[in-house]
Amino acid sequence: MKAGLFTIAALAASATAQVHRAHRNLHKKRDVVTAYEYATVTAPQVVVYVDGNGNPVSTGTPGGAAPTAYQAPAPAKSESPIPAAYSAPPKYNPSPAKNSPAPPAYSPAKSSAAPRPAPYASGLGMVYTPYTDAGGCKDASQVNADFEKLDGYNLFRIYGTDCNQVENVLSAAKAKKAKVFAGVFNIAEVEKEIAIIVEAAKNDWSSIDTVSIGNELVNQGTPADKVVAAIGTARTLLKAAGYTGNVVTVDTFVAMIANPSICEASDYAAANCHAFFDGGRTAEQAGDFVLEQSKRVADACGGKRVVITESGWPWQGNANGAAVPSKENQQAAIASLKSSFSKDLILFTAFDDLWKKDTADTHGCEKYYGILGH
Repeated sequence: MKAGLFTIAALAASATAQVHRAHRNLHKKRDVVTAYEYATVTAPQVVVYVDGNGNPVSTGTPGGAAPTAYQAPAPAKSESPIPAAYSAPPKYNPSPAKNSPAPPAYSPAKSSAAPRPAPYASGLGMVYTPYTDAGGCKDASQVNADFEKLDGYNLFRIYGTDCNQVENVLSAAKAKKAKVFAGVFNIAEVEKEIAIIVEAAKNDWSSIDTVSIGNELVNQGTPADKVVAAIGTARTLLKAAGYTGNVVTVDTFVAMIANPSICEASDYAAANCHAFFDGGRTAEQAGDFVLEQSKRVADACGGKRVVITESGWPWQGNANGAAVPSKENQQAAIASLKSSFSKDLILFTAFDDLWKKDTADTHGCEKYYGILGH
């Protein structure tokens, strides 16, 4: 979670900095239809009885059955409530934006391949990183031991392909009948990392829900058109290997709102959003804040489905304004997030990442987002 924010100056008055999280930069390789039938019938004359104010109270037919009490029709239920108007969070001071050429319009290729499988139906996901406290690679037995503690989640997100993590996490997730949100970490090696994912899948893509091409790259300064190109390359390679699932790039909600081309190139909008870095929200307000930003991303991306691919709260570290790290506040924030989302949310993160290092902008919290194990 990197605290440095790359965004566009035009968002300065409407979004708060969403810093953080390149999760492995410190490692060598981790740099009803309703049918109606109509019939004509002859009905007896209907008499409507009203009260002194002219309001209908009953109906009847002369010589017919006793009049029936009038019942007002029930209001129709709305399938899609209109979201509340967005109220901009407190002003922040972003870093100067880098100029980059406008990305080309994205036009997905037509395919006769099998239709894309439906996204995971319900429930929440969890971020998992397969590294020891010292930063080494966990082996398959250690990964399996971790997953024995991870109940109640049906999607697990990883960020790269090192440490044999794709194969190890796929195996552990399958044992829980869960799916994997896989990732290419370095888009400069997109072909190599896709090959590793293809090999790990072994022609069985049923347990891979999504493949992400990069994490917060535009936020860190990579031109949007370069990320869009990498998504296209990865999609072509994956399709050739028989994968018909989701291909996305993940970025901060601020970067995605400012660069809608990256969500246009993705099968859904995948955004990281942490209320802690807003600085003006308490732990109990985390769910409302993240839901609010999710709606903003959907608006910027033309109504596309949005998945929040990271959101959490540290249990240790320094305060960021109204955002205070503590075990109690972490529990309150996670409860708030779960109250606001029943799906399309991946919590950050399963266990502490003690191999990470803090900067002045991470509030001494970088290592302490683990939800389990403390």
